[in-house]
Formats: sequence, structure tokens, C-alpha cells
Amino acid sequence: MIRVSDVSKSFVLHNQGGAVIPVMAGAELSVAPGECVALVGNSGAGKSTLMRMIWGNYLCGSGAITVGDVDVARAEPREVLRMRRELMGYVSQFLRVVPRVPTLEVVAEPALRAGVAREVALSRARSLLARLNLPEPLWALSPTTFSGGEQQRVNIARGFVHDFPAMLLDEPTASLDATNRAVVLDLIREAKARGAAIVGIFHDEAARAEICDREIDVSRFAPGAA
Repeated sequence: MIRVSDVSKSFVLHNQGGAVIPVMAGAELSVAPGECVALVGNSGAGKSTLMRMIWGNYLCGSGAITVGDVDVARAEPREVLRMRRELMGYVSQFLRVVPRVPTLEVVAEPALRAGVAREVALSRARSLLARLNLPEPLWALSPTTFSGGEQQRVNIARGFVHDFPAMLLDEPTASLDATNRAVVLDLIREAKARGAAIVGIFHDEAARAEICDREIDVSRFAPGAA
């Protein structure tokens, strides 16, 4: 479902004379339906860079990235948007939403974009917010003023509101208490059981050991690595 083949990435520092910083070469990754693969490695190894290339925020310098039927490395912007709408959910570390939109609508939005009927999408959003222990009075408010842990739960609910066949999880248990951490791990298990292919960054080692099927050390893709 997700495949990364011989991918490289460099950054050009235009404000420093066009200096080129190579960050990754020969990256390989394959994730099957129902599998959760963790990206590991020291800070700066390229875990987030690889995730952003799979999501289509960063272009890779060479190689191929495919998600379902979409070649992300070469796709037109409209195809990347279709992939995000139909194929891939994303739980990021940071909530980026339009101000003043109620939390319930924020959570339901990915399902609505995927073509789910409005009442069904809202029902799923209510169920997830309740399951993640976000108090119901907050559902009508914008999440932009919520605490970090509350915003993270909104991000998680957004990511799981639709049954995407592929998912990216960036620190999904960060900022969470033990109760909500357990809920998130159950949501990941359920996504795996229905056949979702998942790539995640988990600094929570216990969660990683509990939920992930394999680990990929991104450090081995550093340029010049043996």
C-alpha cells in the first residue's frame, strides 16, 4: 500500500549562497495492508522528512514514492490532494485549522471531504471525541484555544474519522495521559485490523513495542552511510 524506493532528499539553503545539504539517500520502505511500521533514529536522522515526502509536502530528489495508485514523487498537485482525500489519513503533532470553526466540524471534515454523508461524518466525530474524553461542551468551540493535549486529541479524531487505507502518525501518543494513550493504541489496533497500512514516529518506546510490527532505522539512509 505504501512503498518508498531509492528515495533521496537534499535541502538548498537559498539564504546561504545556495548551499546544498544532503539529508537522505537510498531510502527504502514498504508497508503492507494491516501493518504498522515505526520510523526510528536519532533526532535529525530524517524521520519527519521521510513522512513529509510520503504526505507530499516535500518533493524527493530522486526515487519513487507510491501510496495506492498515486506516485507521490511525480503526481500533479490535484493527485496529491486526491490521495489525501481518499487514501491517506494523517495525525500530525500540531493542529492547523481555520479559526472559529467548531471542533465537531473540524473532526468531521476529512470524512466529509472523502464523500461520507454529513450526518454519518458528524456521528463518527461525536463518537471519537467522546471516546477520547474531550468534554462535550468543547465540541461547539474552536480548538485553536485548547490545551496541547486537547488539540492532540482533536488531531487524532480527525485522523481516524474516516477509514483511510493508509495512515501517517507523527507522535500520536505525545501530550496524552495514560487513559487517552490507551484509547489511541486501541484505535491503531482497530485500523490495522481493518487493513490500514500505517507509518508512524513513536518516541514512546513502550507504545512502539506494543503496536508496531517492524522498525525502520532512518539513520541508515544518511548520505554516505555504510
